[in-house]
Amino acid sequence: MKLYHGSDVLIDVIILDKSKPFKDFGKGFYLSDDYNQAFDMAKQRVRQKMGIGTPIVTTFEFDEQEISKGDLNVKIWNDYCVEWAEFVIRNRNRKLPYPWHDYDIVYGPIADDGVTMQLRRFEAGYLTIEQLVEELKYDEGITFQYYFANEKAISKLKKL
Repeated sequence: MKLYHGSDVLIDVIILDKSKPFKDFGKGFYLSDDYNQAFDMAKQRVRQKMGIGTPIVTTFEFDEQEISKGDLNVKIWNDYCVEWAEFVIRNRNRKLPYPWHDYDIVYGPIADDGVTMQLRRFEAGYLTIEQLVEELKYDEGITFQYYFANEKAISKLKKL
């Protein structure tokens, strides 16, 4: 399958140290199987840099059979749920030890852009966990992301 990474630079070599911590699934390399979604992320990255740069999508090949071979620790969510929300909360919580999970690859929904505000509301007791799940749903419908946590997982990607 083809996976896409949106950024403001072409990725020749994946350098995990450049990844930002406290994202949905932790510090790692994120991809999508939807080119348009990756391009939207690339445009967002350019906007974050005050319009400096060009949106670029880098394409990788990933053999889906790697997920079921058993040599990678993989977590999959096919929908929004309480367990997924709790996972996102832990990964985005700057007060918890980092990293707190040992998954090589995680696949699941992307949290809505307002995740930081929603997590603060949850932590303050204004939302139940079930309400938080609803608040974290992406406004434009469910979209998914692939997270590659380490060199073991990254080695399964081939740049096209």
